[in-house]
Amino acid sequence: MNFLADESVDYQIVDRLRQEGHLVRYIAEMEAGISDDVVLNLANKEASLLLTADKDFGELIFRQHRLAEGVILIRLAGLSPMSKAEIVASTFRKHSTELSQAFAVITPQAIRIRPRSD
Repeated sequence: MNFLADESVDYQIVDRLRQEGHLVRYIAEMEAGISDDVVLNLANKEASLLLTADKDFGELIFRQHRLAEGVILIRLAGLSPMSKAEIVASTFRKHSTELSQAFAVITPQAIRIRPRSD
């Protein structure tokens, strides 16, 4: 699976997904500080799922009706980076086929996946 990780994502998550064989490009390693619009455009250009901890992407998708390959919002505040990495990796193992063209939110209790309605 191809991912573009926003700079708000912990490096441990990026590293764990790479260890599991995913292609993960990380904004913090590329061009930190670029706008959310540019990040979303890059994810779409690369046909990558966008990983983020930034709630502003919900605004872009739902209020501005921007298209996306898929957005995964990571809401795991208070957990260690290693715990976050395990939860995110487990989510992709269990739900990979459901995440394309969807907006998903990962919390400590559950994952909510909302398919895009055209």
